[in-house]
Amino acid sequence: MGERRVPRWNELAPLLRPRPLRLDPVERRLAGVASIPDLRRAARRRAPRAVFDYTDGAAGTEAALARMRDCFGRVEWRPSVLRDVSGVDPSTSILGRSASLPLVFAPTGFTRMMHTEGEPAVGRVAGRAGIPYALSTMGTTSVERLVSEAPGTRLWFQLYLWRDRGAGRDFVQRAREAGYEALVLTVDSPVPGTRLRDVRNGLTIPPSLTLRTFLDGATRPGWWWDLLTTEPLEFASLRRFDGTVAELARRMFDPGATLADVEWLRSAWPGPLVVKGIQRAADAAEVVDAGADAVVVSNHGGRQLDRAPVPLEQLPSVLDAVGDRAEVYLDGGILCGDDVVAAVALGARACMVGRAYLYGLMAGGERGVQKAADILSAEIRTTMALLGARSVAELTPDRVVLRGSV
Repeated sequence: MGERRVPRWNELAPLLRPRPLRLDPVERRLAGVASIPDLRRAARRRAPRAVFDYTDGAAGTEAALARMRDCFGRVEWRPSVLRDVSGVDPSTSILGRSASLPLVFAPTGFTRMMHTEGEPAVGRVAGRAGIPYALSTMGTTSVERLVSEAPGTRLWFQLYLWRDRGAGRDFVQRAREAGYEALVLTVDSPVPGTRLRDVRNGLTIPPSLTLRTFLDGATRPGWWWDLLTTEPLEFASLRRFDGTVAELARRMFDPGATLADVEWLRSAWPGPLVVKGIQRAADAAEVVDAGADAVVVSNHGGRQLDRAPVPLEQLPSVLDAVGDRAEVYLDGGILCGDDVVAAVALGARACMVGRAYLYGLMAGGERGVQKAADILSAEIRTTMALLGARSVAELTPDRVVLRGSV
């Protein structure tokens, strides 16, 4: 070992690389983000507690959400080696059209509450990513406005079965006239789930300035300034509402909906019909018999029924029940590209994500959503390469095992 010496400046200088000064607050928030959980943390710092919890939370004890994440955590890969993965292609076919990734941006309610750029920002990112985006009935941008602000994006419209069937018919007609590609019928919400975070936070639509929210907002002035200095929230399905999320759902959703309503929609809608919220194989078979072109195995992100079935565990039985009569998608608990690859390997045609891009939206508007899309895309490609899968067709069930499953 040689003698110690004092390093020369010309030896130290190349090692001193101070971080660049970023004056843009969005750039600062996104600079160190490398994963969706990183985006979640950035979103939590920017958004008021009630808004963040609306996105982040689930029903009751939130057991369903925890179990979904635990299930993905039990995934173990079976990679193939010595394959030429210099050109991995994650594209697939969704509803008969090419998609750059096996991914769909799911419908989410009150999206402009997360960030005033809202659904148009999400739609533009989806368009650049080459994937579909579904506008929610509970969205905060009108059917027509989204088309004009996200031109070229594959747009789907998500519908709840309303008590007012006439209003439901009007939405279907508006979506048809505006050129929406597919209709997504959500069937797991006959009544609102018990979301305790929202109850405890006193969340209203639009957010109200109580003493508690004022004190919380004092530490997040940027979010409040953004909300108060832009146009009021506009809804896809109504002009304005003042009250809690549960009150709005009780007023609108029809607990008397039946399979006959699926058959009615099939007759009223000429394009692809997707039924979202399937949690039993028998229900999947019934809605396909009623005319659905695709089903989404989903428990609403754990936001409706606490202790609901885990979609990834239900996927094999749904695939068996549906066969090749309809496409099968998976939704719920997806927070990285690995989760998407696992679901596709187990037989899903594609996955829907909601929380993942909403964390990005809260953290940085459209740039945050783009960050989420870039992260998911890179993770999907990397995982496929490490599995030795050069295409989605090579993502087969033999490549994945759920540890601890019977």
